[in-house]
Amino acid sequence: MISSVRGTAVHVDADAVVVEVGGVGLHVAVTPQVARTTHLGDTVTLHTSLIVREDALSLFGFETREELVVFGQLLGVTGVGPKSALGVLATLTVPQIADAVSADDDAPFRRVSGIGPKTAKLIVVQLAGKIAVTRPAGSGGTDAAGSAAIPAQVVQALVSLGWSERVAVEAVENVAADAPESDRSSVPALLRRTLAALGPARKETVSG
Repeated sequence: MISSVRGTAVHVDADAVVVEVGGVGLHVAVTPQVARTTHLGDTVTLHTSLIVREDALSLFGFETREELVVFGQLLGVTGVGPKSALGVLATLTVPQIADAVSADDDAPFRRVSGIGPKTAKLIVVQLAGKIAVTRPAGSGGTDAAGSAAIPAQVVQALVSLGWSERVAVEAVENVAADAPESDRSSVPALLRRTLAALGPARKETVSG
């Protein structure tokens, strides 16, 4: 496994760089952002993933370890190949990916070339709770609007499952008040907690 490369950029394309390491030129697929900021003669350090296929060995490179980890997580999603995973990271930053997954919002992924609606939804579902992001101090993570959107999405999910909006809103507010921050900032986690709390109440509603 080639986990990183460090060498001189001897060729730059729109979506790849050739890094010379010990006299050997390695072709590394990168995001357009990396290609734009790389110039001939630069010393380049990239975190890499080697993808082995029957007919090819392909290197994909990233500026940060965090991007490399998310690339690997995206590859674990049904229907996402290396080029599509690279496309996601070319379109969205790691914090944007994490926020979209946390908010159960597949719209950002549908904007990525080669990602259809079904695959976009699978990305959100299969990466839920898996992406850890190191944010700069003072960044605050998800903004207030994003935080408010999470309970609203949980309420919408409960209503679609048959709960009245009044009951759903009250339950989500009660559960969120006692839930840890990690659960309050995750739609799937907050939904699971609320469903657990609503279990007995639902039976009473149905029987009555």
